[in-house]
Amino acid sequence: MNEADAIDIVQHAIWTVVLACGPAVAGAMLVGILIALFQALTQIQEVTLTFVPKILAIFVIIALTASFTGAQVYAFTQESYSRIEHGF
Repeated sequence: MNEADAIDIVQHAIWTVVLACGPAVAGAMLVGILIALFQALTQIQEVTLTFVPKILAIFVIIALTASFTGAQVYAFTQESYSRIEHGF
């Protein structure tokens, strides 16, 4: 294995992490923006109001996108194992 192979594996790993975490992070950001807007409009500054809806949204999004995330991780794992099998 040379440097180019190592960089390629790291790039694939980073891209897999971005694809796997992307929906949950995007959902948390969207819910956070909506809650911040709601708090600014109503001047309610409750700490639990920011955390509980985000956590619930993340759980729902993870449940909905679990098969997609699993497929991305599985594809990365298969590619990594095939590189090992073929000697890079």
